[in-house]
Amino acid sequence: MTVTVHPAAALAGSPVLPADKSVAHRAAIFAAIAEGESQIIGFSDAADPHSTLACLRALGVEIEERPDVLGADGTPSLFVQGRGLGGLRPAPGVLDCGNSGTTMRLLMGLLAGRPFDTTLTGDASLSGRPMERVAAPLRQMGGAVDLSDGGAPVGLRGRGLRGRGLRGITYRLPVASAQVKSAVLLAGLSARGTTTVVEPVPTRDHTERMLELDVLDVGGERHVSVEGGAAVRARRWVVPRDVSAAAFFLVAGSTAEAAVIQLSGVGLNPTRSGVLDVLRAMGATIKVSNERERGGEPIADLRVEAPGGLAGVEIGGAIVPNLIDEIPALAVAAAYAEGQTVIRDAAELRVKETDRIAATAAFLRAMGGAVTERPDGLVVDGGRPLHGATVDARGDHRIAMAAAVAALGATGPTTIRGAEAAAVSFPGFWEALEGVAVGSVEHGPPRPA
Repeated sequence: MTVTVHPAAALAGSPVLPADKSVAHRAAIFAAIAEGESQIIGFSDAADPHSTLACLRALGVEIEERPDVLGADGTPSLFVQGRGLGGLRPAPGVLDCGNSGTTMRLLMGLLAGRPFDTTLTGDASLSGRPMERVAAPLRQMGGAVDLSDGGAPVGLRGRGLRGRGLRGITYRLPVASAQVKSAVLLAGLSARGTTTVVEPVPTRDHTERMLELDVLDVGGERHVSVEGGAAVRARRWVVPRDVSAAAFFLVAGSTAEAAVIQLSGVGLNPTRSGVLDVLRAMGATIKVSNERERGGEPIADLRVEAPGGLAGVEIGGAIVPNLIDEIPALAVAAAYAEGQTVIRDAAELRVKETDRIAATAAFLRAMGGAVTERPDGLVVDGGRPLHGATVDARGDHRIAMAAAVAALGATGPTTIRGAEAAAVSFPGFWEALEGVAVGSVEHGPPRPA
């Protein structure tokens, strides 16, 4: 699909954001292995979490979508009949994780200790993403994990190596990754003894919040532990709106000549909200109101207004894992800011749905931006006017949306090829963008000048 985005002089509106994918994946998995019925309010419509639902259904979990049962904000519910960890049954075939790395990595941990064999696969993009980082600790626990050239298909042999099952370990994360942490902790539920993950750099903490796990600070490092055989309780989950989706509108409002954009019910988990800190440091005007908590996750309403100018900053160190998905959007903000922005310590972007460092640099350069790639990030010399261009999303939802935000302030139309990728995390993104930039979004080739 091709979408052309025209410049917008002013932005205004209250777009409805999708549910948080990270929380949705985990809520579905935890509900599946709980004892009894769980309700999930506001489950994501995005493709990735629905890959998780499809895999859980193939493992024997009964999941009913009930659009007639609404939460307080009018969002529909899922009802999951938890089977308990021991109640999962072998899938009738290969489990297809689609494009979802979270689905594959979390299920590797969940199924590594089950008494049956499982094969996980995915689309071409997912098959090229690294899975050894999950396989390595699972093997240390006694799991039998087979990879294909370091990635999918992934084979899990029941009962692990030599049929002895899994044993608890202490595992220090060599790379800051909430997905690896969560996979090891899920495997720990099937292991003998205690499993502890040590985080030198904090990552997203949804898993430990939602499972109410013990977390200790030892010498400035987080130690997250789970006991083998611990029961997961059925409960009512409320999924917040996705701060990663909010980031595109926060950047759009912060780089526009005139803007007032209201975003409601956004998840502001402190391990996810680094994008607000960076944008504010650049000079953005973002107001937070109506702060509350749902399902152990902090939520608030956001209001962004055009600040009248941004300034370049340095983005690196411990904050990067907390905003890794938002870096393409922040690079757009950097292109419109005065001065230089340096983004470092983000090599993880090289192994996402596409090489996001290269992809971000490519679309910004095509639009006239001054961008230099580094192995672990980007240097953006801002303040140069951007112009319309034809760019390729490269099959990556965040690249498609970041390019669209960049186009709003450019001179002339920008045509984005592969725009359908946005639906992976944000179904309805193009309609939401049109809602705040009326007349700017055109499906198909650009109109004749």
